[in-house]
Amino acid sequence: MANGKAAVIDSVRSYWREKKRVMRKSDLDASNIEALGSALSEFDEDDWKPSARAKTDLKAPGELGSPYIFNKSQLTSKEKLEYETGWKKNNFNEFASNRISLQRSLKDPRDKECHNLTYSENLPEVSIIVTFHNEAWSVLIRSVYSILNRTPDSLLKEVILVDDFSSLEHLKEPLDQFMEQFQKVKIVRATERQGLIRARLRGYREAVGDVLVFLDSHIECAEGWFEPLIDPIARNWSTVMTPVIDVIDKETFQYGFQAASATNVGGFDWSLMFTWHFVPETEQKRRQNKHYLPVRSPTMAGGLFAISRKYFEHIGTYDEGMDIWGGENLELSFRIWMCGGTLLTAPCSHVGHVFRHTPPYSFGPKKNVVKNNLVRMAEVWLDDFKYYYYQHINYTLGNYGDVSARRALRANLQCHSFDWYLVNVYPELLIPAEALYSGEIRSKAEPLCLESPYRFGKINKPLTVFHCHGQKGNQYWLYTQKGEIRHDLYGCMDDAGSTVYVNSCHGLGGNQKWTYREDNTIQHEGTDRCLELSADGKTVSVKKCMGIDRQLWVWNRKPPKGPVRSTFH
Repeated sequence: MANGKAAVIDSVRSYWREKKRVMRKSDLDASNIEALGSALSEFDEDDWKPSARAKTDLKAPGELGSPYIFNKSQLTSKEKLEYETGWKKNNFNEFASNRISLQRSLKDPRDKECHNLTYSENLPEVSIIVTFHNEAWSVLIRSVYSILNRTPDSLLKEVILVDDFSSLEHLKEPLDQFMEQFQKVKIVRATERQGLIRARLRGYREAVGDVLVFLDSHIECAEGWFEPLIDPIARNWSTVMTPVIDVIDKETFQYGFQAASATNVGGFDWSLMFTWHFVPETEQKRRQNKHYLPVRSPTMAGGLFAISRKYFEHIGTYDEGMDIWGGENLELSFRIWMCGGTLLTAPCSHVGHVFRHTPPYSFGPKKNVVKNNLVRMAEVWLDDFKYYYYQHINYTLGNYGDVSARRALRANLQCHSFDWYLVNVYPELLIPAEALYSGEIRSKAEPLCLESPYRFGKINKPLTVFHCHGQKGNQYWLYTQKGEIRHDLYGCMDDAGSTVYVNSCHGLGGNQKWTYREDNTIQHEGTDRCLELSADGKTVSVKKCMGIDRQLWVWNRKPPKGPVRSTFH
């Protein structure tokens, strides 16, 4: 414990030095001081335990969701070490988080229409389940404070913190001591690493509330987040709700407020990766363009959602054959829709989330965890459409375990087919076999093929060329009925002036509408401009159609193969 106390004290001293520099002593935030009171016994009592929480200084670092900005070149050697260590341990800027109040204020992110909505007077009691593994102290405590401070106490049954076998000392006795002050907070600890899926199931088994809310441990609940998330569930037990997930910047911890009119819905591609999309026109019409009303979402990101305990149990909770995390969000989304439920996003409910490109921990020896999870899901829920995914993994299914119990669950619940889902829930999704033709697009001037610039989840980058490899992948293109030249996973060719980008497909034609002509040119629709390879063979642009070799492209235009969705249901 001595080492743990020393670690906590050391990590927080710099926080208070900075805090005292920017705030008067009388304005010190009691939430931060009390959080560390037991570990910082060497501090004067006046420094860490005021009799009442002082009024928030809205000009303090991070208040109202503002960023914490500093000049790295002006950090002391000790601060630089803290900064670098924080990034290495967390894949976010713990140094900045430590200098922001644990109970910081946030602007109210809700649109004005949200304030006029009324909710049921008999909302159910809720258990909030937060799983964590080696989470940063300030980020975890801020998450808990935001839950406690912005959730109606009469409806909050409990907050269950599930420690998934953390090894960091501050998450052991110091965390236990700190949480003792909250009657409704309970810590349960795994005795070995479980992973997100099984850790959440541990929390579910401990919970007693009628509604379960699952949250990550690096979040902030905004004002008014609770009622619009829970009210639809109170009205229909098979409705599952997600909040708008605002972005907390991992570098500055600025809270990015998102308007209800900019709400996105979840989707997926045929690599079975979760994707974000604008609300489709059909859904806008269904809601009569009232952007503050709940919106149907084909899938959810999975980190933050609310579900009736009764319905969660009815549809089989999580697939315990899945390991760690990855794919469980899509599997649960398909199951909700196909087995009689509805998945909605509440534009009036906002929860901020620190997004990281990669988790700060490994999957251990199980290197194919995500693929195994996805194959399990495909085998149970995707029917013949699973073969589109299998093409992307070269049919190397691996050892994905026994799925007979999950297939029996689907049969017993008399769930719909995946074709039904594609027709009724996600008609916007491109089915590869519904494209007009497919294949590589090869330059006549050089042995080069057009290639999607996709790297690590990022698109909106210039179209590239590379030596033709004949292995599909980033060189596999589809020509759709909308005139899109589309990489089947990662976006559409987009005329951005002289440069051609691969951007998110918007389905509106315009800068993403092309014609492959019989003279082997690729012409931007409605203009006399064609796709052209640069003289050095390194870039692609759009220039006046001249018919020169560098504007000629060979596209074998093979009709894609595979199942298509039905025209009726």
